[in-house]
Amino acid sequence: MNHAQLTALGRALRVLGEHGEALSADTPDAKLHEAKDDLKRALDLLEDSLGGDRPTTRCAEHPTGPVDKDAPDLCLLCETRRRAARRTEYDGGGPRRAATDAGERVPSRYGTREERPQPQQRWLPEAWNGQEWQLCGTPRRDRREAELYLTAQRRGPRPAMAYRLVHEFTDYEVLRVWGHPVRVDIEPMGGGL
Repeated sequence: MNHAQLTALGRALRVLGEHGEALSADTPDAKLHEAKDDLKRALDLLEDSLGGDRPTTRCAEHPTGPVDKDAPDLCLLCETRRRAARRTEYDGGGPRRAATDAGERVPSRYGTREERPQPQQRWLPEAWNGQEWQLCGTPRRDRREAELYLTAQRRGPRPAMAYRLVHEFTDYEVLRVWGHPVRVDIEPMGGGL
């Protein structure tokens, strides 16, 4: 609905409200016919402002999708996704592989190596903002590139008080710190913390 349609519809509904307030037992037929015409005009404006089809489901992702009467949001697509998730939860989480020569299955609570994603390492450039360390720039996959980025930041027009490079793998490890972080009181006259 664009702004002009919104304005016209609001005006038509306000006129209808005035008709409703003025309605009484002795309202003449001419006023009722005028209210009827205004009501038709408001319905026509509302019909013109509606863009698409009427929603068939209560799903925000698939409002006009196929209907499943058993689903809480009536959406067949979302309910199929939920059923598949419940099925894998009961079945043990995906296809199992024969692990022994005898052909018997060996269940594993944690899956096999091929099923787990490989850990990825990143180098996080961080700057001291006076209160805490915050990310300054995009996490890098290459350590040398991250160090060059921090060197350029230190030489920039508005360098921070301190920088550090954090290695993220399975845990965080501070690799190197440039400068000295000092906690700065953000309140004047020492009224903070």
